Amino acid sequence: QVQLVESGGGLVQAGGSLRLSCAASGRTFSTYTMAWFRQAPGKEREFVAAMYWSGISTYYADSVKGRFTISRDNTKNTVYLQMNSLKPEDTAVYYCAATEKRGRDSLRLGAWYDYWGQGTQVTVSS
Repeated sequence: QVQLVESGGGLVQAGGSLRLSCAASGRTFSTYTMAWFRQAPGKEREFVAAMYWSGISTYYADSVKGRFTISRDNTKNTVYLQMNSLKPEDTAVYYCAATEKRGRDSLRLGAWYDYWGQGTQVTVSS
């Protein structure tokens, strides 16, 4: 069983930055593909970013490309989401997700992931 714990959310003004962290339990963190999703009030959960387990490939939603960066530190069992140039429309609860499945075709689908964190709130004021 893998447990994921997010942190780093908060209130920030438009144009500001935040860095989210997701700490994972388990001895095989380096074999997990990790991702971030978000859900705004009244909206469906949406894909934000993913990093394949090898750490070589990253994937982003068009809405965050160029502003957000996903990274991981396998020595700390932690994945990060650096968010720059934040916009009010980035306001949401951000969730960390993990899977040990292989394959890249479904990385953007929430159903692909087996483990989820409890979420951290990000609020961007205009």
